[in-house]
Amino acid sequence: MTIKDIARLSGYGVSTVSRALNGHPDVNEETREKIKSIVRQYKFVPNSNARQLKQSISKSILVMVKGTFNLFFAPIIEYMQSQTDKVGYSCIVHYLNEDDDEVKLAERFCREQKPVGIVFLGINIEPFKKSIRLINVPCVLSTTYGGEIEGDKISSVSIDDVSCGKMAVDYLFDCGHKKIGVLSGSFNISYTSALRFKGCQRSFEEHGAKFDESVYETCAFSFSSAYEAANALLKKNPDITAIFAMSDTMAIGAARAIADMGKNVPDDISIIGFDGTEMAQYYNPKITTIRQPATKIAELSIKQLLDMVDGRGEPKHTLLTGELIEGESVKKIN
Repeated sequence: MTIKDIARLSGYGVSTVSRALNGHPDVNEETREKIKSIVRQYKFVPNSNARQLKQSISKSILVMVKGTFNLFFAPIIEYMQSQTDKVGYSCIVHYLNEDDDEVKLAERFCREQKPVGIVFLGINIEPFKKSIRLINVPCVLSTTYGGEIEGDKISSVSIDDVSCGKMAVDYLFDCGHKKIGVLSGSFNISYTSALRFKGCQRSFEEHGAKFDESVYETCAFSFSSAYEAANALLKKNPDITAIFAMSDTMAIGAARAIADMGKNVPDDISIIGFDGTEMAQYYNPKITTIRQPATKIAELSIKQLLDMVDGRGEPKHTLLTGELIEGESVKKIN
């Protein structure tokens, strides 16, 4: 008898059986007892050589992170590391430049390090549409909606970026602002920026406001890039009274640029960010933002990945809701 036989008889995945036999705490008592009863019934004795061979095979989860300055990713990565450690997997975190091809790099990692699954944070969706066949392990796109990708090993967990982008700009209009600027990631690199931009456009249309390229600047998800973009945006549009920044990092970079111009947030120019990071809540002024449920995104991403690794779950695409958090960076002028 082998572990595969026990898995078949118990109805649980091989990974679950292995964790139960090795005493991992994530297996509930009912499951553990059912597996142990089969072990006693068939007098199963683990093969120590096979166990050693199995342990020599990688039991790692690869987390690939797009960009190195996004404050929102830090608590997600930390939570993922703690969760994978609890279930006996190691967590390898690899940071990518914003213009890297994540699929090609993931394919290389699969060959060299043989992870059992991959979580992608903040990825560009286009490489997956073209080359997903290169990756032969289960994957979860975390913070990026993956419903457009065809594949039986791809899941995703994200917020509804379109509705949340609209929520942010709706709030600025509701506060009386009519001349609104936008700081966004490049659509070629950031799929989430493209979705938030779509929501932004819908808000402009519903409020009968004109939207053109002059009130829009692209930048990286970094303080310095947002600082430069805010300068460029406000030089072109000195009458802007509010800015929608598609991340809290961008919002803080823009706020610094506004201060260096001798202006004040929010008295002269209001700012709304996106993500709900801790730094945004402690910045002065406290940044009004759209908060993403970071812990829930991390929890569901790891759960869906391990379910697919264990053969217990089918690929699925989960959309969560964001929440408007009012701070001190938006002035009501109506």
